[in-house]
Amino acid sequence: MNMKVFAAGMLLCLAATACQTDSVSIRVERTVFLMGTVATFVVEALDRETGLNRLDRMVRVIEETEAELSTWQNDSVLSALNRQPVKTWLPLPSSVCVLLEQVATWHRRTNGRFDPAVGRLIEAWALRAGGRHPSNDTLVTAKARSGFRHVSLDAVRCSASRLTDVTLDAGGFGKGAALDRVRHAERGRPGGWLIDFGGQIAVSSTSPDRAWPVAVAHPERRDVPVVELHLTEGSLATTGGSERDVVSDENDQLGHIVDPQTGMPVSRSSSVTVWHRDALVADILSTALYVMGINEGRDWAEENGIAACFLILSERDGVTSGTEVNFVATTSFRQRFL
Repeated sequence: MNMKVFAAGMLLCLAATACQTDSVSIRVERTVFLMGTVATFVVEALDRETGLNRLDRMVRVIEETEAELSTWQNDSVLSALNRQPVKTWLPLPSSVCVLLEQVATWHRRTNGRFDPAVGRLIEAWALRAGGRHPSNDTLVTAKARSGFRHVSLDAVRCSASRLTDVTLDAGGFGKGAALDRVRHAERGRPGGWLIDFGGQIAVSSTSPDRAWPVAVAHPERRDVPVVELHLTEGSLATTGGSERDVVSDENDQLGHIVDPQTGMPVSRSSSVTVWHRDALVADILSTALYVMGINEGRDWAEENGIAACFLILSERDGVTSGTEVNFVATTSFRQRFL
């Protein structure tokens, strides 16, 4: 099914008619840099001061999550775990303990296609530093020091241990975890809200007729919306190539997502978008399904009742079109949105 490209230019569509607040409330917005990306917050409030206080509260929740999960901050919990001597136990805050248990569950359920313990592979390919092609020896060593199977969790003692020198990276679950914490913190408070967190969207609406319009972007051009959806709850996460891919030292394009089984960057002319009530699950599964590829990912999502859609650039005579996009959606996705 070919989808027509919308004329609007933003992934986040804040159409005044669709998100219109009632006569006793206003909408307050803020854009900040958090967890290595840009986050845009939109809240409904009775007045500007109340809205600004609500924004402050939301930002603090994400900053607290970043302080636990950042690999850029040396004093974060995740950085401490990555430095912990091998085969020794590190006590964890209960919030991180619960989160890593959830991460472990989805690692198992996706048969390892989602794996946060690929920090050594990310380093080998320099995916956060411009990109490079590692030597074969470097890649073999990095693969041997990767994989969540090398991480042991003790839920009773709330502690973790690395069985070999792996490093965990929160790139595939950190934003989702932060958005879920915001949702829990805001539960029961009046007024709807929306957060666009580096392309992952989370929303809350006060009623079904006050949905937030959100566009799923073109697989390779994040400023070009392709499919418009209307959300009243949950989170929408997209994983694809686009400008997040990096150009290596050999002047070729490397995907920014690593396949934990092959150790190679994944680069596809497609994207995967997952909706889930839990932002963490949407974040994790958009990565896992992208790594699986269209056929395996679609089948896995169907079997597990996941609301997912795949945007695939059309090919003619073996050449990928930069404009025509094919749309494939699971049954759960179609039932919810189409």
